[in-house]
Amino acid sequence: LGLEAGAETTRNGHALMRRDYPAAAQKIAALGKGERPPRILIIGGIHGDELAAASLVFRWMRWIDDGDARHYHWRVIPVANPDGLLATPPQRTNANGVDLNRNFPTPDWSEDAHAYWQSKTRKDPRRFPGKQANSEIETRWLNDQIEDFKPDVIVATHAPYGLLDYDGPARQPRRFGHLNLNRLGVYPGSLGNYGGVHKKLPVITIELPNANSLPPLKEQREIWDDMQTWLRRNIGPRQVS
Repeated sequence: LGLEAGAETTRNGHALMRRDYPAAAQKIAALGKGERPPRILIIGGIHGDELAAASLVFRWMRWIDDGDARHYHWRVIPVANPDGLLATPPQRTNANGVDLNRNFPTPDWSEDAHAYWQSKTRKDPRRFPGKQANSEIETRWLNDQIEDFKPDVIVATHAPYGLLDYDGPARQPRRFGHLNLNRLGVYPGSLGNYGGVHKKLPVITIELPNANSLPPLKEQREIWDDMQTWLRRNIGPRQVS
C-alpha cells in the first residue's frame, strides 16, 4: 500500500505509518498564481477496537486516485493506534492504557481532563486521558503530522455511533451517505477539541454503525462521494504561505 514508516515506534515496537497522495499534476497546473491544492489529513484507528474505522480508511486508499479526489493533497494514517488494534483482543487504548483521543494537548486539558474522566466516566479505564497531555508517542506523532502537513481539513474515522460529527469553521456537512449530522460536542484532549476548537481546522468525524464490520460497499462509496462533494463546495485552493 506504499505506507511510509516514521522513525518513531510504539511501546510494543510497531511503526507509525502514513502515506501521502499529492494532487494530480494537471490539477496543480490549473491553479491560480500563488495557489496550492487543499490538504486533507485522514486519521483512522485511533481507537484500536474500532476495526471498521481502520478498514474504511484502507478502502478509501483505493479510491484516492480517482475523480474529484485528485484535486487534493492527502495524507493518510490508516492505523493511528497499532498497539491497540493488534492487541488480543483489540483494545480502545494504547499499550499504556491511554485513550489517545483524550490525550491531545487542548488548552483545557490540565484543568479538565482528569476531572471529566473522574466525574463523567467514573474513571472508565477505556477513557483514561493519560497522566499528562501529549504523553503518548502516538499522540505526539499525530500532533507532529498536523504541524508538518498543515492540513486544511482533518477527517477521523470511528465507530459505533452511526453518525456524522463536526467541529471547527467552514459550513458543516449535513449528511455523508447514510450518516446524518449529530454533533456530539468536544472533550478535554479530543481531536475535535484540539483541531476544531483550538487550531480552527474543520474536523469531520465519521462514526460507522458497527466497530467490527463495514457497511455495504455501496454505503462506503456514498460516504466517500458525499465527502468529495462537501470538500469541492467548501474547501478551495489555498494561498501558498
